Amino acid sequence: MRGVRTVSGWQCWGCLLVAVAVLTGCASDPNRVADPRDPLELYNRAMNRFNTDFDNAFMKPVAKAYKAVTPEVVDRGVTNFFNNIADVTSLANNILQFKMSRAGSDLGRLFINTTVGVLGVVDVATNVGLPSYKEDFGQTLGYWGLEQGAYLVLPILGPSTIRDTIGFAGDIVTDPFFSIQKDQVYWGFVGLRIIDRRADLLAAGEILDDAAVDPYSFVRDAYLQRRRNLVYDGNPPPDEGQDDFWDDVDFGAGAAKPAPGAGAE
Repeated sequence: MRGVRTVSGWQCWGCLLVAVAVLTGCASDPNRVADPRDPLELYNRAMNRFNTDFDNAFMKPVAKAYKAVTPEVVDRGVTNFFNNIADVTSLANNILQFKMSRAGSDLGRLFINTTVGVLGVVDVATNVGLPSYKEDFGQTLGYWGLEQGAYLVLPILGPSTIRDTIGFAGDIVTDPFFSIQKDQVYWGFVGLRIIDRRADLLAAGEILDDAAVDPYSFVRDAYLQRRRNLVYDGNPPPDEGQDDFWDDVDFGAGAAKPAPGAGAE
């Protein structure tokens, strides 16, 4: 039943936040200089090792098999379909941030891709000049001034922060799949989305394994820098003491800094 799934989901997130609060007091080491953004580093590294082992044992083999048997055109269509679904959440968050021009672009993308693009399987909207923004509730919370909090590695889901973890609950509720009544159908879509996303990251994972001396630190720094750029629409204020290797990344035409005071870190 969907009600059972809903209650269980909220209970899990509540337990997770309680666990984070406990870990904040114990996951520290007085003999090392800690990154102030990562006070839970001992816990995070342990969870990262678990996630890596789980990925190597289950997710990566399934993703490779999916990639091997799925024609490129079908794989691209599945990715486009889920990206179209994500525009619903993006639309809601752009409205909450009063970014009406971006909300209009999201609405246009949804209409064009759902109709002409056959439920989003073909990304027609990008070809006609409607950019994809993919705003989420973590970005909305940051836009309105909620600090990001500690870096946090979630079980299975991976990199996050306290703010993004809270925002993730909003992303779940606004996901159109959340209204599906049958659990078999709901979890089928969730599973396919996860496998498709993991398959799309296979090449990036191999590059990371080969290039990074400390993959954990690399992923943490990249995640936090990227999220900061997303909150400020690609134009963050100077962050003294932190090297921003995302400065040269193009986050899309029309990116603008939020209103003064918004998106405070």
